[in-house]
Amino acid sequence: MAPAQPTYVLALDLGTTGNRVILFDAEGKIAVQAYRELTQHYPQPGWLEHDPRQIWQDTVWAIQTVMAKSQVSTRQIAAIGIAVQRETCLLWDKTTGQPLHNAIVWQDRRTTDLCQALAGDAAEIFHRSGLTLDAYFSATKLRWLLNRVEAGLTDAANPENILAGTIDSWILWKLTGGIHATDHSNASRTMLMNLANLEWDNWLSEHLRVPLSLLPAIQPSLGYFGETQLDFLETQIPIMAILGDQQAALFAQGCDRPGLLKCTYGTGCFLVAHTGNEIARSQHQLLSTVAWTSAQSKPGYALEGSMFTTGACIQWLRDGLQIITTAADTGAMAAQVANSGGVYFVPALSGLGAPHWDMGARGAFFGLTGGSNQAHLVRAVLESIAYQVKEVVQAVQRDMQLDVAKLACLRVDGGACQNDFLMQFQADALGIPVERPAILDATAQGAAFAAGLAAGFWQDYPQLVASRTVDRCFYPGAGTDQAQAQFATWQKAVERSRHWIE
Repeated sequence: MAPAQPTYVLALDLGTTGNRVILFDAEGKIAVQAYRELTQHYPQPGWLEHDPRQIWQDTVWAIQTVMAKSQVSTRQIAAIGIAVQRETCLLWDKTTGQPLHNAIVWQDRRTTDLCQALAGDAAEIFHRSGLTLDAYFSATKLRWLLNRVEAGLTDAANPENILAGTIDSWILWKLTGGIHATDHSNASRTMLMNLANLEWDNWLSEHLRVPLSLLPAIQPSLGYFGETQLDFLETQIPIMAILGDQQAALFAQGCDRPGLLKCTYGTGCFLVAHTGNEIARSQHQLLSTVAWTSAQSKPGYALEGSMFTTGACIQWLRDGLQIITTAADTGAMAAQVANSGGVYFVPALSGLGAPHWDMGARGAFFGLTGGSNQAHLVRAVLESIAYQVKEVVQAVQRDMQLDVAKLACLRVDGGACQNDFLMQFQADALGIPVERPAILDATAQGAAFAAGLAAGFWQDYPQLVASRTVDRCFYPGAGTDQAQAQFATWQKAVERSRHWIE
């Protein structure tokens, strides 16, 4: 019998709210997938943790489930691509393979004081890393974890056995039985990598007090990272791409040159604009970051606006306020009222990201009256998501000297894009079309595309992107004037929520 020919690519999408594994066929379509929601741990207000052991166990379960459901042989899988939540990080013992503490999630605010103590270095940190000094990024989280080690609060037998990394490094280390590596897109989010030379930066390491000896080797995003060493797989599968989740979505959407931008509506909202092979420096508090890299081409850079709370505030409506049963309820409830009844919501449940970068901001409703009802609250939450995106689009427009009115569309993806009300309101608020693809899991699709191209499974990136199907395009409609008129009032609400925690 002839050996099985590769006909699939496997993508691991390890996100904030859950872990997903998807098998993509030769046409870039989803064949089989498996998903498990990830437990969110809130040890204190403003803190958020994940159990790295659960992430690994759920990853193994999802791979096993996909293989069982598909009845595909590992010989038919050309490559694995990995996309991860980016700034979430952890320490582990390389001899025992055990984490020294839960992973600290990107939304976590516990290192605000550490950031404030470094305020005098903010300009140099921004120049070297492209990142605003904020608790969002990995460096101060790793410093917090190392402080616990130094205080004797962990079971680490020997500091020389400690490894540090983001979730991609943890999963790669587990998958391969000990390879400690990351890619440029994830490294660029740690606040420890020099954006110009794409290497760990000695000055950043010294000032942020994170030893470079703990960190993984940095490799191109598209390329060989190692092979799986898993007993339940009949053969080893090469891991051929690692990307941060937002960079993976940018790759899937075909945004590979200046002027193209996408927005992912997930736990947070992330608008990313490709800036070509040169670093673009923002004058409006956007981040300079790596888009992706390959050994065969010059590195690609991007500007990014990171907004911390999107799907997370819809989840809060469900689990915290308990005024909806499922996320899908929000669209119908918002449509029950003609407007928000003068109610405005500021989605600062984890502080404000771009373009404000206010670690002390907190979420708030403004304009409540005796006539305000649940539908008004839900509508105000959805509108706030669109308005924060509008703020960042305006910042990108100014930095890149783009005329938003001349943009063909905003390409979108992510779970919250399923909400038709939100997408229509986004088109109205921006005044340009919003294009939603048939496959909303662009993060996983981008990881698969990158791995398949790196492995030679696919040859033509533009053709691969062109094969993606558009589900629907939302055009500015009758609500445009109202949506745009209310934007200034929402901005006033944002200003009043700022610096709530001094």
